Amino acid sequence: MKILALEFSTDRRSVALTVGGRVLARAEESGTRASHPFHLIRQALSEARLEQTEIECLAVGVGPGSYTGIRTAIAIAQGWQLARPVRLLALNSLDCLAAQLAREGRTGEWHLVVDAQRGDLYRAVYSLDGGEFARLEPLAIASLAEVRASVPASAHVAGPEATRWFPEALAAAPGAETLGCLAASRTQFLDGGQLEPIYLREVSFVKAPPPRQLNLDES
Repeated sequence: MKILALEFSTDRRSVALTVGGRVLARAEESGTRASHPFHLIRQALSEARLEQTEIECLAVGVGPGSYTGIRTAIAIAQGWQLARPVRLLALNSLDCLAAQLAREGRTGEWHLVVDAQRGDLYRAVYSLDGGEFARLEPLAIASLAEVRASVPASAHVAGPEATRWFPEALAAAPGAETLGCLAASRTQFLDGGQLEPIYLREVSFVKAPPPRQLNLDES
């Protein structure tokens, strides 16, 4: 199955084309002034010598991470499915990062963290060994103090901005090439309307006051 993977959950936006767990092409760029995502898609398609019509599945990294980036990837996947009969997959971006670290040969207990804003972090704990990963603790949101207190001295910490809070941590971001390889073994296909970002915080809002009435007859 020809898979187009989109991983936009960090400032390192990446796109990859994979078949059966093999990477055919990849394109990425970093920074807040990233160009239009379709530039990356066209670049990867050109490198792989594939046409848009040949894509059979889109795999999307749904976070946690950059809400805008994830929403952009989801919108692309939804629009693609409206135009073409493709399958869609949603994958946890921290699972992707854990798989990436494992394939680099890293081992042991790893605490993967992502900024959740408001002084909080997303965190999930994994065991890496022999190129494989297993989740020890599910994804959760906690204060920075709580996360710091929960990381044992023997564990490793990694994440896109992990060195902001843990000086000895590994700065690492999930990549679309790993996302596409993970997607090759997944079968939990979704309709476009079912794609949602991972966002553990409860949504809250403040109702706006009623509009002020102006008396235009007053001089």
